[in-house]
Amino acid sequence: MKTKRVVVIGGGVGGLTAGALLAREGFAVTVLEAHVYPGGCAGTFYHKGYRFDAGATVAGGFQPGGPHQIAGNLLGIQWRIERIEPAWVIHLPERTITRWSDESKWQAERAEKLPELRHFWRIQEQAAEAAWQFAARLPEYPPASLADLLRLATKIRPSLIPISPLALMSMGQLLDILGVRERNARTFIDAQLLISAQTTSRNANALYGAIAVDLPRVGVYHPHGGIGTIARQLAEALAAHGGRIIYRHAVTRIERHADKTFVLHTNKGNTFEADIVLANLTPWALAELLGDAAPPSLQREVKTRPSTWGAFTLYLGVPSAVLPTHAEHFQIVQDLDQPLGEGNSVFISISSPHDTERAPSGMRAVTLSTHTAIAPWWHLRKTDPDGYQRRVEQYRDKLLDAAERVIPNVRNAAQLVLPGTPAAFQRFTRRPLGMVGGFPFASLLTVRGPHTGVENLWLVGDSIFPGQSTAGVTAGALRVAAEVVRAAAQRRIFLPRRASAPSVAQ
Repeated sequence: MKTKRVVVIGGGVGGLTAGALLAREGFAVTVLEAHVYPGGCAGTFYHKGYRFDAGATVAGGFQPGGPHQIAGNLLGIQWRIERIEPAWVIHLPERTITRWSDESKWQAERAEKLPELRHFWRIQEQAAEAAWQFAARLPEYPPASLADLLRLATKIRPSLIPISPLALMSMGQLLDILGVRERNARTFIDAQLLISAQTTSRNANALYGAIAVDLPRVGVYHPHGGIGTIARQLAEALAAHGGRIIYRHAVTRIERHADKTFVLHTNKGNTFEADIVLANLTPWALAELLGDAAPPSLQREVKTRPSTWGAFTLYLGVPSAVLPTHAEHFQIVQDLDQPLGEGNSVFISISSPHDTERAPSGMRAVTLSTHTAIAPWWHLRKTDPDGYQRRVEQYRDKLLDAAERVIPNVRNAAQLVLPGTPAAFQRFTRRPLGMVGGFPFASLLTVRGPHTGVENLWLVGDSIFPGQSTAGVTAGALRVAAEVVRAAAQRRIFLPRRASAPSVAQ
């Protein structure tokens, strides 16, 4: 049988995971990456002696049965990670809550600081444990065919039955049912969901939300050298299994031949032929590459689907001596009466003191970020450059104000302050309009799968279920790799028979 040629567009974590798995299975895999390093929104860039995480700064999914652990075992990767404790510290205007991974510490902390949620945690943890077990079986969700549905049915266990009502309600509805009205408790849940589900309790699906707020319990990790180390290790695994990654090659057009093969054109004037294409892209970016050949379903999707969040980010170089020592990640909420995002909620990540790759001697890399709507940024950029710059300065000050809660006098202490807007994200990650983070999880019935309407062309990355985070895109990539193997009528990809999260009964 002729070796199937696979071209992966984009060297993000999802594309590299799927590509490396297919290379392991004997496919001829080429990854085309527009930048000079892998990772995309989960990449780490070098600037003036610092290694800053471009977007994602928190990594999970390395626990037994987690997506990274499964992929690592399949690919022979020993992840360069260390577990962080505590996961992060949340500063509300009137309360400070430490999100411990240690179960006994977390139980004591939440009993003291969040007594209003005492009934919530029992339901959340039961749902999360069952959902983690289900996710470890790599379900074909959302199903795209009868065969997918039949395979999905074999992975459903009785433990899912008690929590099934959560699949049809929002997290806000669950909190209402439990009588949780207190503002600090609601805001705490909203702030956690905004990080992991890209929306707050009013809209976030309750079952997905149970996993989203469970991340600290199963483990938050620091990859040595920055979040981009995950992608670099995947690129090494790709090469070890016979694949290749080519940098500085941005795909500009996808052409499909009558025999259903593809030709990909790049900005370098080169062409690459493929039997199978995996697009580590958003639907908008894929539609642009297909042009008039984009199927009607994809054309409708990009016209009707709302844009996702963008991010405003500050990259700081700060002396180690002025930084807190009790935690590396912090979440600050400034005002309970204002919506989250837009500088009212800020996530702060500080490079590990043990990671000397991240900053010059005596310094640490610090990243501040907030969710932001993309439209106002682009309007000002196109119509009012001075107003755009004023907005940059306004958001810079908002984020520094928040950082003062945990790093006093950070304005004067920082020796480097580098802002990043949605326009910068578009430039460096090729994400249309700088959209980041994937689609909000409002309903499990409307999540996007990997299929594009074009045979042998799949999406990977944070646009497909379960999306979000490096763990989410890895789970999606595992599914896509398995589907490609089946579609190509080659031997089925090996997956573990049993896997689970820590403390989950088998």
